[in-house]
Amino acid sequence: MNLSGASVLVAGGAGRLGSAISHSILQRGGNVLIADVVDSPVVHDLLEKYPDSVGFFKGDITEPTVADEAIDTANRRFGTISGAVQSAYPRSAGWGTRFEDLLPAFLFEDLQKQLGGTILFVQRVVTALRKGSGGSIVLMSSIQGLGAPKFRHYAGTNMVSPIEYSSIKAGVNAVARYLAKYLAGDQIRVNTVSPGGILDRQPDTFLGRYREECSNKGMLDADDVVGAVCFLLSDDACYINGHNLVVDDGWSL
Repeated sequence: MNLSGASVLVAGGAGRLGSAISHSILQRGGNVLIADVVDSPVVHDLLEKYPDSVGFFKGDITEPTVADEAIDTANRRFGTISGAVQSAYPRSAGWGTRFEDLLPAFLFEDLQKQLGGTILFVQRVVTALRKGSGGSIVLMSSIQGLGAPKFRHYAGTNMVSPIEYSSIKAGVNAVARYLAKYLAGDQIRVNTVSPGGILDRQPDTFLGRYREECSNKGMLDADDVVGAVCFLLSDDACYINGHNLVVDDGWSL
């Protein structure tokens, strides 16, 4: 997938998944503006390795004015953006609480930041893409937005699959479908990618149970997901719109 000439804003681009996506876009010849509330060693590595093709913007893109500043920064650096990836993952201090222990303030913050922030980010990106020649928007969703979690995987661990996470990711899928229709004629595509679980020091008990539901690998590495994102950003996917591309090694079957 050739992304030569593409200029992509990657929200949450300093994170585990966002940085892998940014690196993959750069490897395929694209330009990337990484936007995040923090940077990371991998961002510094990318800035050093691809000095002409990558930039960094520090800010909370769930705020519309900040998203506009990030888009303006990308436009000044690379010209009009041709795409965006929303992989930001803001979480409240109460994230990961059991359903019975949810507190309204934390619940509302997570719903607003993750789902509301995604909607407002896309609103600002659409405004920018309409001024150009269109483009592709990819929203990161999750297998947890497809159906109920497999709760037995969590038994005997300290892990929780938050109900708000499932709600948010199901909402993200709905946002993409809505906008794919709403933006008909604007040459703007909106799709989602739903990864399976990403390895992040989960306990062996959980990993073993999770692996039983999969076809070949089980929990994924971030690099296992990036090809799907780059495909949807590329002209190879020019007539794919409103689609949720699941990358989960068969977990959801």
